[in-house]
Parts: sequence; C-alpha cells; structure tokens
Amino acid sequence: MKQLRAFIIKEAMHIFRDYRTMIVLFLMPVAQILIFGFVISTEINDARIGILDKARDKASNQLTRRLGSSGYFKVERQFTHEIQMEEAFRKGDIQLAVVFSPGFGNNLAGPNGAAVQLVADASNANTAQVLVNYSEGIITGWGMEQKVKSGISPPLTVLVRMFYNPSLQGVFMSIPGIMAMVLILVSAMMTSISITREKEYGSMEVLLISPLKPWQIILGKVAPYVVLSFFNAVTIVVLGVVVFKVPVVGSGFLLMVVNLLYILLSLGLGIFISTVAKNQMVAMFISMFGLMLPTILLSGFIYPIENMPKVLQGLSFIMPPRWYIQAVKTIMLKGGGLFYVWKEMLMMSAFLVVFLSLSIKNFKVRLE
Repeated sequence: MKQLRAFIIKEAMHIFRDYRTMIVLFLMPVAQILIFGFVISTEINDARIGILDKARDKASNQLTRRLGSSGYFKVERQFTHEIQMEEAFRKGDIQLAVVFSPGFGNNLAGPNGAAVQLVADASNANTAQVLVNYSEGIITGWGMEQKVKSGISPPLTVLVRMFYNPSLQGVFMSIPGIMAMVLILVSAMMTSISITREKEYGSMEVLLISPLKPWQIILGKVAPYVVLSFFNAVTIVVLGVVVFKVPVVGSGFLLMVVNLLYILLSLGLGIFISTVAKNQMVAMFISMFGLMLPTILLSGFIYPIENMPKVLQGLSFIMPPRWYIQAVKTIMLKGGGLFYVWKEMLMMSAFLVVFLSLSIKNFKVRLE
C-alpha cells in the first residue's frame, strides 16, 4: 500500500506540474459552461427592426415607441418606401420590419379595424419565427389596451410576410452553416496534418535540403487540396439545390468565388496549425475540437449573434465562418451581388493573408 500511495502522490504531483493538463482539467470546463450558457438562448434582445410608417399618426407612433421600449427590439431604421426596406433586408441591417398602412389610427377606431404587417428576414427561419411571435404579442397587447381606453372593440389584425424563405424551411438556414463547418474542418484538417506527417516520417529533411523556399513548400502542400476542397464545395451546393431545393437567387459565379476564397482561408489556417503542432495527433485535435465548437456556436450558424453578450459578439468577429455564412446567405437566398458581400470577402481575404503570413513565419527551416 505504501508503494501504491507513493505512486499516486507522484502521479498527482506530475499532473499539477503540467500547466497544460491543469488548463484542460479546470479552465476548459469553465469556459465551455460560460460559452454554452450565454450562447444557447432563444431569448431576443435588441433585435434590429425597421419601421415603414405610411400613416404617421398618433397611434402608429405610440405602437412604434412600445416596440422600441420593450427591450426586445431596437428601432434601427425608418423607411419611406418599400424599396428602402428591401434594401435594408438584403444588406442585413434589419431582421424585422413593421409596416403601418395609411390611416392606421382612423382605421383602428373604425368598425373594420386596422392591420399591421410584419415582414421578417426568414433566411434564419428560427429567429424570424421568434421575432414575429414576440412582436405579435406586443402588438396584440397594445391593441387590447386601446380597446379598454376607447370602450369599443375594433379588431387589430397582424399580417405576417416572410422574406427569402416563405415556407420557413430550416434547411435554408442549415445548408450555408453546414458548408462553412464542413469546408473549414475538412480543409484545415487535411492541411494541418501534411507538414506534421512529414516531420514524423522524417521526409521533411528531404524538403529542407531541397532548393525550395518555405513559401514554395507551403504552396506545394496547399495546391492539391484547393482542387479537392473546391470539388467538395461544388458537391455540397449541388446537393443543397437538387436534394433540398435550396435556391441560388444570386450569381452562381460569385458564390463559387466566395467558396474558393473561404477554401483558401481554411487551407491557410490548416497550414498554420501544422507549423505549430508537434505531431499529427495534436494537429488533428486542434482542427477538430478547436474549430468545430467556435464554428457552431460563434458564427451565427445556429444561434443569433445579436443574442450573445458583447464579449462573445466581439469574439465572433474573428471567426471566419461568420463572414462566409453571411456572404453565402446573401448570395443564395437574398440575391445580393458583390456590392452586398464585399465586406465579408474583405474580412476573409484579411484572414487569409494573416494565416499565410504566420505560416511562413513559423515554418522552421531546421529540424529540432
């Protein structure tokens, strides 16, 4: 027993001395519970809405203020025409629009009642449904208050219209997210093990004594995977269109350009991982677990970024899948062109430059 006790104490001391093991044991569970606790939420906070008020009377102003002061919505834009509203939806500036018909206040006091139209961006079907439900509840509650005050019972009708996904099919939301997750995981994993495999097998020595420069070795490693990953991207798009009937409203060429840029970004990230990982197991672990959870949680794939705390919203800015998903949704579902996705493409280009620069900098020209 003394020997067993001494062995246990020795193993415990070995664990406590290894700071990486301590991080995995204590900090990772805390980080995961905090991230999951804040991210996984169906509540709505400060959702961006726009108002198209054709009545501009006291009743429409009161209802607009009620929506804005509810804590669920933030009145982002005031429109004077439907074209402005559609433009804001296409750019992603608003998630919901409230449309008041002319004479809203007079109709509310009349025998036939009044109507309010809700227009939602259904490219994210779950969020659109939640926004409509919240706003319907506020509008209905306000309408009941008007009945009590006036002593009459005019009906207040809420009309709902869904942009880009009228049937609220969840696959319209999931296909862009799945594309982002599959491409970054497969591309990063394939390239992250490439250099580490050379290190483990000893063939890196042959490359190091060759006249090839570091950037040429990296480019040579990446080039074949570009073609393979692009084929994967085309396959996913074709399956989404043919099997799941996901529309491609915008330019197919622009969609392929965005896919190619994202693939290059993912491959660059994989090469960077391979330059810092000591072996294939570490590279695969980082690629699988270090990329999967952030892609699912912080990219807007499943959970709206607007519902997250400010810290996580800021962290989502450095998540490449976020920009890819936004660009793909804009092109496929909203029919937006280059003018609407230039910011996302610029962000992905910046990530590509950063990852490739770090890869070349970390590439060791001598074996340790």
